[in-house]
This record gives sequence, C-alpha cells and structure tokens, in this order.
Amino acid sequence: MTAKPLLLLRNADVYSPDALGIRHVLLGGGKILWMGEDLPAMPAALGVEDIDLEGARLIPGLVDGHVHVSGGGGEAGFATRVPAPLLSRYTSAGVTTVIGLLGTDDASRGTAELLAHIYALREQGMSAWGYCGGYHVPPTTLTGSVRGDIAFAEPLIGIGELAISDHRSSQPTLDELLRLASEAHVSGLMTGKAGVIHLHIGDGVRGLDLIRQALDGSELPPRVFQPTHINRRKALFEEALDLARRGCHVDITAFPVEEGEDAWPAAEALLRYLDSGAPPEKVSISSDAGGCLPCFDADGRVCGMDVGHSGALLETLSELLARGLPLARALPAFTSNPANLLRLAGKGRIEIGADADLVALDVESAVHHVWMGGVAHVVAGEPVRRGMFER
Repeated sequence: MTAKPLLLLRNADVYSPDALGIRHVLLGGGKILWMGEDLPAMPAALGVEDIDLEGARLIPGLVDGHVHVSGGGGEAGFATRVPAPLLSRYTSAGVTTVIGLLGTDDASRGTAELLAHIYALREQGMSAWGYCGGYHVPPTTLTGSVRGDIAFAEPLIGIGELAISDHRSSQPTLDELLRLASEAHVSGLMTGKAGVIHLHIGDGVRGLDLIRQALDGSELPPRVFQPTHINRRKALFEEALDLARRGCHVDITAFPVEEGEDAWPAAEALLRYLDSGAPPEKVSISSDAGGCLPCFDADGRVCGMDVGHSGALLETLSELLARGLPLARALPAFTSNPANLLRLAGKGRIEIGADADLVALDVESAVHHVWMGGVAHVVAGEPVRRGMFER
C-alpha cells in the first residue's frame, strides 16, 4: 500500500469550489486535515513534506461522471471496440474520480468486466464507481437484477447508460423506463447510494419526451432521471433546461462540435445553462472518455468516429475561463454538482474532512500538480505514477 505522509500545501489560492483566497492546506491519511490563513509551526518529528504553491489555484479533483473505463465503441464491428483508457490519461487531465459504464456493446462487455476495471483503477489510487446495465433493456447485470447489483456490488451506484431516442437503443417503453427507474430509486434508498438512472440521449426526434412522461405519470423524484449528451442538438438542450427546472440533473458532454453543427460545444452549453436561470446545482459536464463518438449516415451505418477523452473537461474549463466566466462559477459543474448528485462523500470539495483529491493549475489553467488521496500523481505537469502497463 502506498504511504500517505503528512503534506503541507502552502500559499494555495483555494477554490473549494468557492473562492476562498490564499490558504495553507494540510493533508494526511488521504484526507484534508486542516486549512487556514495563518501558518502554524509544524513539529519536525511529524516529518511534514512542504510544498509552496506560490499562489497557484488549487481546485478539487475533477469528477468525470461518464467514462467507459473498460472501453466503448463496437458500432462498426469488433475491431472498433475502443481500448480501456490508462491511468495517466485521467490524472494528466486533472480527473481524480470516474463513474464507469457500458455503452452500445453490452454483449461482449459486461458488468463483471466493468467492475474489474473499476477495482483496477482503485488499486492504482483513483476513486471509481460505476453503473449496472448498458444501452439496452433488459439490462446486463451481475446478480440477475439491477436491484441486486446496486444492493450487493458496492461500486455500482445506479443504472446507465440506458439509451433512449436513439436508433441503437432497444426502444424502451414508458413502462420499462419507469420499472428500471423505480429499481434504481429503491436500491438507492436501501443502500444510501445515488440510485439514479443515467440516460444516453440520442438525436432522435422524441428527444426527452419519455422522461417528461415518466415525471408526469409517476411519483418518482426528478433527481432519479439524469439525461446526458443534452448538448448534442440545440432543441434538445432547450428541453433539458425545462427538465432541470423540474428538478432533474442534466449532463453536458464535452465532445467535439464542428462549426455550423446543430449542437452546442460544452463551454457554450454551460454558459447558456447558467444564463437561463435553471438551477446552477442541477448541471454537470462529463467527457465520455473511452467511448466511441461515431457519426451515422441515413441508413444508420457508421461513417466516421472519434474517441472521447477526459482531457476534454479541462479544455472546456479553460475555454470557460478564457470567455470570462469566474472559476468559482464554472467549477461546480465539474466537481461538487456531480459529487452531490451521486452521493460521493468527500468528493468535489476542498474542506476539512474531504478526500485529498486536489489539482493545482498553472497560469494557463493547465494541470501542474495532481494529488489523489494525498499522493502525488502529476508533478510539474508530468505523470509521476502510471498504470501497470504504461511503463
């Protein structure tokens, strides 16, 4: 097990994500032990490591709520299955927490493989959880039911990414969606987990109508339904704003958008969301890292593809800052908002008792240092710890 000595970060410009100003932060045992403006004397016997951040901005480690930790893809044959991202692809991008899921291919990839990758990331120091199921109904499971998976597999916190309004989905009915959402909700009540259903939204004309019907026709809390990829069409984004006002948490994807495309880039989408008056705590941004980003022709055949990467989060954050959005207003969508929705205690904030998952940004808003559980993974912009097969 990696030792976690006491570490003092001096002269950090702390964003918790709120702007706190210059603080000194003491880490130990994987936690934030103390934070203050005045620096006390540290007994030499404690062996405290001391790092002067010289006013660098210190932010919570990014929480990436939509990651294909075992790889995604597969829409154009087995050769198009995307390999699993390696550890430093996350850490170099300032991501310290990931939520893993299955996508289109929930046949050759399954829950056991997903869990194995989650456990592997944990063994390497990263915080990782996941969703049971995948695009299709009935969902792929480990125990035979989604309720059993969430109740008995500790890392599984909900269902996802179930596909709707997409030609690759299993075209779930309202009754099927309600049944799965209720299973997620009740399982969350039983276990104290998030109990959400994370919904892949395609570019179909039905948009978010199935979620609206579910809210209108059931007693389920709106927070149970989390649509993602809401910025893939501009009209879809407007629908998502209405759902957020009703209490749903909506997720923007940091995928590439071509000029003239009927979609909003992630930075533009967040700016529009914050300007809309929708609840600022009800939005997050995820990367779709490890997932295939295909385009399709009129017959539903793949005509091109890209691969998502966690670095898109920091790129989006940098663009938001360049466009004048204050860091304290931009950060919650990458940190505290997803952590709160997913009930990840100790994540997404810099406060006493929280996990010591921290990122120091340089003057250009690039990653300079990354600590996970108080252990350095990136120093001066370079990974100092890598995955087993990265050496």
